[in-house]
Amino acid sequence: MRTLRTLTAALLTAGSLFAAAAPALADDPTPTASDGSPSPGSDGEAPAPTEAGTSFRTAALMLPGQRATADASTGDYLYWAVPLDQGQDATVRAKVKLPESARHGEATWRLDVYDGLRRRQACRYGMQARTVAADATSVELACTLRTVRGWAEPWSDDPLPGRYYLRLTTTEQPQEDLGLPVRAEVTADVTDAGGAHAVDGALAAPLVPGATVSDTQDQAGDDASDSPSPSPSASSASAATAAEPDGGWSSGWWSDRWIWTAAGGVAAALTGIAGYRLTAGRGRPSRVPPGV
Repeated sequence: MRTLRTLTAALLTAGSLFAAAAPALADDPTPTASDGSPSPGSDGEAPAPTEAGTSFRTAALMLPGQRATADASTGDYLYWAVPLDQGQDATVRAKVKLPESARHGEATWRLDVYDGLRRRQACRYGMQARTVAADATSVELACTLRTVRGWAEPWSDDPLPGRYYLRLTTTEQPQEDLGLPVRAEVTADVTDAGGAHAVDGALAAPLVPGATVSDTQDQAGDDASDSPSPSPSASSASAATAAEPDGGWSSGWWSDRWIWTAAGGVAAALTGIAGYRLTAGRGRPSRVPPGV
């Protein structure tokens, strides 16, 4: 029994130390403006874009947690691109400040999200489109995507790691209101979905248009060269990693599934030892001293 107690205490101590070290092994959460983290642009981080693209190819690159802004006109198509990695839940939000001048009628604004293959992604919840009155001063939109998966079947449209495109525009408005100035703000908040959504699989490379696996792998060597005219592969690699998750792609290898697996192993070991101790000595013939 003393051996069982000693082994139990050792296993429980190891389990507590393992659980305490879990947050240190996990990826750092994405900094946001609300938690007191440094503002975007510090410590070498790319600053938040102040203008938007007009197509998928010219989409402005932003990072999760940044607040991208753009001055545009009613009727323009505004594009941003943000990297999302496996095991992440993303909620994109857009706020449009409408012109103060009198408008001629209602307008419908819409926020769409596309993945690296330019497949439109469905929203789990959120007001993706909203119709505002002629006297409204602003409109807010939101879309919470499904959890990004490590891999998926070719026929499915599950969200996969890579670059995601945000498109903001008006779908219905009076012709007389086209061209009126507006100001748009877009954010993408990312959280860890946890081990319950982890899958056993991963893509060979994230879905980032315009780059190949070899380009991404060779980026470090290309960036270190002092050549005045970068090669096409270097340009592709730079475009591939201009906006990527903190720590690189598929960096979220840690999940709470490791803790549950270790806890299950400890519980199974303790159960086996306890069962052995309870049944030890039973079923063997008793020793009778000679001459009795």
